[in-house]
Amino acid sequence: MEPSFLNDTAFENIADSTSIFSYHFHDTYTIGLTHHGMFTSHYEHKIIRAYERTARIINPGEIHGGDSCAWQYTNFYPSAEILSNLYEQMYGEKKMPIFEKHIVEDDELFRRLATFFQAVYSNAEPLFLESKLIDALSYLIAHYTHKAALYPFTCKDPKGMSIAVEYIHDNIASDISLDALAGTANVSKYHFLRLFKNHTGLTPHQYIIAERICKAKNLVLEGESLSLAALQAGFSDQSHFIRSFRKIYGYSPKTLFQKSNFILYK
Repeated sequence: MEPSFLNDTAFENIADSTSIFSYHFHDTYTIGLTHHGMFTSHYEHKIIRAYERTARIINPGEIHGGDSCAWQYTNFYPSAEILSNLYEQMYGEKKMPIFEKHIVEDDELFRRLATFFQAVYSNAEPLFLESKLIDALSYLIAHYTHKAALYPFTCKDPKGMSIAVEYIHDNIASDISLDALAGTANVSKYHFLRLFKNHTGLTPHQYIIAERICKAKNLVLEGESLSLAALQAGFSDQSHFIRSFRKIYGYSPKTLFQKSNFILYK
């Protein structure tokens, strides 16, 4: 029986990565461990190196990229709902923890997360698995929360840009024109390009590609073929999909079929 508390949570376990990761974002948190090698992270206009036995934390929506050298790592992508639920249980407020520290050197956090990942990949019983998840995330929240935001998250940026982002999410599988995006925000195309970059940290094209890759990845993990996943995510060109995927994740989408390394709980 798969644990319902991990619904739609993706895991990845990569043995050896030497790649360049283009700037992108996730709608979820990214929480991972570096086991060996090195990852040079480009995050919040800073360059930070992650070495073995460190944890890596990224908040939802934060732009990041970087490059790796013989990097062995394990990541998972818990939703804001998972962490806000736990924050509420700990502190009595339904809020979303925001982590300021991106690379964390903490042996205790590393041990707790490693124990949780081992439980996931050994297909442990749900009760044991959930206990280890709470053990790891409660430690992270208690020791590294910088501030707590209202949940569901409400963006303080201009309303027009938020509407444009929602339009992209709703039409991700379709051709999206600059005319349509500027129209949703009720500004000129010139002003839209500037405002959107200020709002998200990415150009409209970069943002759309990142969203499409995220959707396609989940579809493949759910069992969809690469060609159909690409089409349903809005890629009409298979080679473009593969190149874009590799730029963001550092590996080919074909490797997702190695089910022992990639898990999507449903």
